Amino acid sequence: MNTAAQLISQYQLLPHPEGGYYKETYRSSEIAPASALPERFGGNRFFSTAIYFLLESGNFSAFHKIKSDECWHFYAGQTLLVHILHLNGELQTVSLGSNAAEGELFQFVVPANCWFASEPAEGSEFAFTGCTVSPGFDFEDFELAKAEELLSKYPAHAALIRRLCRQ
Repeated sequence: MNTAAQLISQYQLLPHPEGGYYKETYRSSEIAPASALPERFGGNRFFSTAIYFLLESGNFSAFHKIKSDECWHFYAGQTLLVHILHLNGELQTVSLGSNAAEGELFQFVVPANCWFASEPAEGSEFAFTGCTVSPGFDFEDFELAKAEELLSKYPAHAALIRRLCRQ
C-alpha cells in the first residue's frame, strides 16, 4: 500500500500554491492561437496539460478558479471532496474515490470559471488524483480566492468559504 510520503517522493511532487502537492506530467506540443480561443484567454494556450495532485489529511486545496474546464481523476488513497461554487450560486460537493457503491466517482469535470476547493474526506489519510485541463493550464488563468470577496458573492456558504480559503 502506498503512503503519501512514498508518492510525493516517487513522483517528485512539489508544493502547490493552493495547497497539496503536484507535478506536471503532460503539456501538449501544439498550441492553440489566441484567435481560436474564447476572449477570456489572454493569449495562446497549449491544447492540454495534466498533473498529478496529492492532498494529505489536514490540508486542503484553497478555493480558486481557472478559465478552462478541469477534469479530475482519482488514482489512490481515500476519498477526496471537491466543492464547486457554480456561477448560479449553487454549491456542489463531489466525492472522488474508488467506492462506487457509495457514489464516489473516478472522474469529474469542474466547469471553467467556477470557484472550487478540495479536501480529503473525514477519515481519509490522503488522496492521490490527477487533473487534465483543456485549453492547457497557464498560471495567468489561475485566481486564488480572497475569502471576503467570495463571502460577498456566496453568503449562504460562509462556513465552507472561511474554512477553505487561505487569504
